Amino acid sequence: MNPQNWEAITGLKLTAVLADKLVFATSAGPLEVSFWDEDIVRIRFGGERGYHYPIIVGEPSATELSYGCKGSVHVVSCGSGEIRLESAEADPLCFTFCQNGRPVVMPSEDGHFVRRFRIPPFARLESGWFFSVGLAPGASIYGFGEKYANLNKRGQQLVNWAEDALGVNSELCYKNVPFCWTPDGTSSAAGKSGYGVFINTTARVTQAPGYPHFSNWSYGALVEDDVLDLFFIAGDTPAAMIKRYTDITGRAREVPRWSLGVWMSRAYYKNFEEAEEIARAIRATRIPCDVFTLDGRAWLDTDQRFYFQWDPARYPEPEKFVAIMGELSLKLCVWEYPLCSVNNPLFDEFDARGWFVKDAAGATYRYEFDLSPFGTVLTPLPDSGLFDFTVPEAAHWWYEQHLRLHNMGVDVFKVDFGEQIPEAAFNSHGESGVICHNGMALLYNMTCFQASEDYFGQGLVWSRSGWAGSQRFATQWGGDPQVSWSGLAGSIMGGLNWGHSGAPFYAHDIGGFYGGPPDDELYVRWLQAGVCSAFCRIHGIGPREPWYFSERTLTIARTWLALRYRLIPYLQRQIKEATVSGMPVMRSMVLAFPEDKHLWSFELQYMLGDHLLIVPVTQPGGWVSFRLPPGVWYDYFTGSAQAGDQTITMQAPLETIPIFVREGGVVVEGPAVQHTGEIADGGRLETIRVFGFPGIHCLMHERDVAVSHTPERVDLSFEPGIRCEVHGARFTSEEGLLRIFSDR
Repeated sequence: MNPQNWEAITGLKLTAVLADKLVFATSAGPLEVSFWDEDIVRIRFGGERGYHYPIIVGEPSATELSYGCKGSVHVVSCGSGEIRLESAEADPLCFTFCQNGRPVVMPSEDGHFVRRFRIPPFARLESGWFFSVGLAPGASIYGFGEKYANLNKRGQQLVNWAEDALGVNSELCYKNVPFCWTPDGTSSAAGKSGYGVFINTTARVTQAPGYPHFSNWSYGALVEDDVLDLFFIAGDTPAAMIKRYTDITGRAREVPRWSLGVWMSRAYYKNFEEAEEIARAIRATRIPCDVFTLDGRAWLDTDQRFYFQWDPARYPEPEKFVAIMGELSLKLCVWEYPLCSVNNPLFDEFDARGWFVKDAAGATYRYEFDLSPFGTVLTPLPDSGLFDFTVPEAAHWWYEQHLRLHNMGVDVFKVDFGEQIPEAAFNSHGESGVICHNGMALLYNMTCFQASEDYFGQGLVWSRSGWAGSQRFATQWGGDPQVSWSGLAGSIMGGLNWGHSGAPFYAHDIGGFYGGPPDDELYVRWLQAGVCSAFCRIHGIGPREPWYFSERTLTIARTWLALRYRLIPYLQRQIKEATVSGMPVMRSMVLAFPEDKHLWSFELQYMLGDHLLIVPVTQPGGWVSFRLPPGVWYDYFTGSAQAGDQTITMQAPLETIPIFVREGGVVVEGPAVQHTGEIADGGRLETIRVFGFPGIHCLMHERDVAVSHTPERVDLSFEPGIRCEVHGARFTSEEGLLRIFSDR
């Protein structure tokens, strides 16, 4: 693939000026230009799609467009936004997108001896479309999905194609998003303005941000679709660009409080008796926990899966197991995937109804599992049909099975797989796998989430695959990491990259999934990082429960899992923010401190919400090197102050990792309970810890507390009548407001 050999689109001619868009003729057919809003321009080739996947859920809010032409330059304006399209005679079509007269997105400056552009700004190919824009020398670029390595993707070639990645060790990943952003602008002339690019497609996208085989100074992408639908987003900060992207594709809702507790799982509990034994051991050993998971082989007949039926040989009376979960105050999570074995009693019925994707001849595509990567780890799986969620009746049947099991007492589903649609398969609309592969993962997760939301009034799934729009269906986890220090680091970076891609929630398998068991040191470090993530699950092949490790490890695990529960009120506030802004709970340095480039290269440390700086230990021996942002920072555990704007290298004892709170930071903590059912609504005492104001200790009954602060003062606004105690600081109070003053 060499875009230098591709013919650029030319011949721009205006054909229509409409209220909401302009239409041009080009050498590749019609081109539509519109504004989603004054800071978001939309460029579309190829007309309307036949089938619309539920990716775009927002509504455009652009005001009236204005149009003018200056020679060969067509100018379309909307408020502060302006796009200038150029194509004189046989020259390549290109554009410049401006905000307040300042260029934000520009054509690449990378030229050629015999033509203006090394690679075409736009090209129509047999396999789809290609486009490129400028990327300034040295500019960083982020997003693209949950990729497990460097956060700055400059210089890489990235394929957006949902894969069963079999780990976190390569460019392959389960959750891909054709959205990226650069905080550095197009060129030095663009100042500090950044831009984001969202490609509205379900097709495979190959992206090349500063990829040297194409162009050092360009961002380009090959989109294997009949339609090229592009959104260019202008933004002064990464947070602003993520918010605008999620204005288009939607944001997550709030989640049940119990989901923020600890999830316990294993691949797998072999029968009713073993699962009950482990569930009771959780309570007997006083391991805080809210959710117990039965994985793939734990509750199903593997030879017949999947059709939502308990294995009668191991669970002849599943209601009894559900009752035990209730007795132990454990929420029950069960596994699923969107395939149906040919040995399933319902296979022929589903086949006759046309509920599976088809092969080129129109027959049901029989998916053959390649088990060679797994050795003896997995039980051989029979050929299966792949559910087609573009068939309304099939999707509704799937939805109804969720409702049935929710009614039985299942609280949540582990929505596994979803990456298996092959290129040679076709959905009910005749789209090949090239188009529907990624989209089917979105529809699968949406169906499962919708059932949960309709039944409980608040949706939740535990999902592996994803695409643009999947952030609406909380929550996602990072698949199957190797039991290694690299597996831990890759899992953290996967979560941060997923956050860069507009998705606010993430979890990873504490202890690693395959290649284990982990040693005590790796297990503890993984658990510490997992506690300091948006969601927290212990999982892997074989025992991962803390009591299977040393007494020291068990003691450390209890301490950290108790911390997890103390942080639930803090996490709830961060999740609420995510539903409004799209900001992830785990925030990289470029996202949290875009003004300080010195921090950006410290890619494994992150902010957990607004105030907590987390430094996970990702190598044996406890050594870490991290950088504190400017200002004064306080050790979360000791309260000691540390000057910021410096790099620190230290050896962390096994019992802890570095966690800091910015000066003036407010952390709302709750009690260290065994499960969230012990927290009575309206009667819980919360601790308000204000860092940088020594000696302050506040206790409040649970209510929404609004916090604002300056270096000299913290204001806590709350409902009248809430009890609050303050010690060690000057304060004033009035109805509904407490002001705490620094003594410095």
